[in-house]
Amino acid sequence: MAEVVSTEIVGQVGLVALNNPPVNAAGVALRTGLVAAVDALEANDAVAVIALYGAGRSFVAGADIKEFGKPPRAPFLPDVCNRLETCTKPVISVLHGAALGGGLEVAIATHARIALAGVQLGFPEVTLGIIPGAGGTQRAPRLMRMGPALDLITTGRRIGAEAAVDAGLIDRVTSGTPREVALKAAADVVAGQLPTRRTGDIVIQTDEAALTAAATSLARKQNHLFSPHRCVDAVAAAALPLRDGLAEERRLFNLCMESPQRAGLVHAFFAERAVAHIPEATAQPRDIATVGVIGGGTMGTGIATACLIAGCPVILVDAQSDAAARAETRIADALDGAVARGKMTPEARAAVHLATTTDLTRLAEVDLVIEAAFEDMSVKRDLFGTLGEICKPGTILATNTSYLDVNDIAAASGRPEDVIGLHFFSPAHVMRLLEVVVARDTAPEVVATGFALAKRLKKVAVRAGVCDGFIGNRVMQAYRLAADHMMLDGTPPSAIDQAIRAFGFAMGPFETSDLAGLDIAWANRKRLAAHRDPAARYVGGVADALCEAGQFGRKTGIGFYDYAGDTPVLNPALEDLISAEQARLGVTPVALDPDAVTARYLTAMIAEAVRVLEDGIALRPIDIDAVFLFGYGFPRWRGGPLHYADTLGPDTLIQNIETFAETDPLFWRVPTLLVEMRDTGRRFADMN
Repeated sequence: MAEVVSTEIVGQVGLVALNNPPVNAAGVALRTGLVAAVDALEANDAVAVIALYGAGRSFVAGADIKEFGKPPRAPFLPDVCNRLETCTKPVISVLHGAALGGGLEVAIATHARIALAGVQLGFPEVTLGIIPGAGGTQRAPRLMRMGPALDLITTGRRIGAEAAVDAGLIDRVTSGTPREVALKAAADVVAGQLPTRRTGDIVIQTDEAALTAAATSLARKQNHLFSPHRCVDAVAAAALPLRDGLAEERRLFNLCMESPQRAGLVHAFFAERAVAHIPEATAQPRDIATVGVIGGGTMGTGIATACLIAGCPVILVDAQSDAAARAETRIADALDGAVARGKMTPEARAAVHLATTTDLTRLAEVDLVIEAAFEDMSVKRDLFGTLGEICKPGTILATNTSYLDVNDIAAASGRPEDVIGLHFFSPAHVMRLLEVVVARDTAPEVVATGFALAKRLKKVAVRAGVCDGFIGNRVMQAYRLAADHMMLDGTPPSAIDQAIRAFGFAMGPFETSDLAGLDIAWANRKRLAAHRDPAARYVGGVADALCEAGQFGRKTGIGFYDYAGDTPVLNPALEDLISAEQARLGVTPVALDPDAVTARYLTAMIAEAVRVLEDGIALRPIDIDAVFLFGYGFPRWRGGPLHYADTLGPDTLIQNIETFAETDPLFWRVPTLLVEMRDTGRRFADMN
């Protein structure tokens, strides 16, 4: 096994190769080896310049995620960076692949930086609820000025080599292997052709305008977050002597480490990775060279767009020729937009292969069919029966149904082992979540293919079992009912929306319904009407009345809100509709305060999520968290509903449910798992 850090001396150059596969993370072995290498080369009189480079595919990509949540081990990264800064001999670094977070902090602690084209540089710490803690907030402003440093540090965005040179963060962009470039750059230092800078010797003035602009923007856009504001405070300290600035950075870093937001953001980070651990992970995915999409509506065109951006040829089928033509136009516009946003290269756009047709038999030779037809079981059964006959053996038949029984759909195909649910979220080429719904007879390699496709589409796949609504929509039905209960009991929809936004969601439940279209939930209520418990309180009357009037939300310009003006306002008819429904149900309206609204909404969400876990529909609590983080707008810094539930504890949740059950015992029921957790002290985190 290769050494994590190795050295060699070539003439007057001491080369330090960093080799900690797969991404050269700054783990304890790399830190220890780097300090030892610098110590040895500094003491060697034959060495005039020390040059660091990555022996693998990156320089240092960042912190070692295997060390997250564990006690830190010396040498600590701030001490490593300070050792580089204070080395009596010039130290330079050659950056390729990625130099992010702690990796970039190592680089800017050296005295000159040379980048290879294609390198990605950035400080992603803010996305984990912390600030750069090894000198990034102090050295970056000294090299690139406060304004550009604030933009990089408070956003977590990445920049390339040319932008970094323009900003002063990097000294030179070149080509060659990292080792070759290291030798050449070190020779230039010896020859006086590559200047070196020690950030401790650079004095900058406070840029009050940049600091104020950053603070004002964050107060407007991210006032609820903790670490971005501490980033501003830390960068402000870069006007101090380096020793004092580093001390202030460390103080602010420790404050962030103690924040509950950090734990939530780290949990979200791991959730994105944990969901890939599925029982079918060892199965061999089937090859997907061509994709068929059925349905030229919003969802079908979004799915086709996502596949085309990923480089998959697509055949889109719609029974109506005019719908197929409209779909082709919408897809073209979406692809052009992807190019404009930098999500797709012009070359990839030119290479797109899309065919639209009304002929279902054109799908006979595709490798995967994704059905996005009307949400009606009879339609889907007929469609899958036909697909089972015309598609070649081994073709995966996927349904994008949001609620319907995938087992029934699979049985209709005559080849249930090939059938799976791929539940995309709209707009499908933008939203990151993909629920992979595993039916009773779905073959393991078909499940593995669903996850491989998600990776290709750059989506977060979560494995779900079969039930009405799977994970996300099943839970959403519960907390949406809680919102309707509160509305009918006297809390205005706008007040409910405002309370949920204050918790951290981008939109409240009634705003979200308007965006999705009230007709979708209306159709689902009618579908479930025959199975509704007659003892259950029906709260869909207000939304039903809006739908009967053709008021479906944003798509019609009016729903719970009226969108005719510059700013949405509550539908003027809503007050009378609510009053009429309250009179019919014999309700005396009482408005709840924002904290009470949030408690009911989140408790309903958590309680149903627990039942999803009890029923085995989700593998682990973290899978449910991922669904809501990447598909339903749950505030990332709170970690997901079941991570948040751990911060409340089962005692609080049970007490809430029992209190709410005093007026509605059918809706508010304590899940058995919560009682078990209360009695044993287990947390949801222990089940991941």
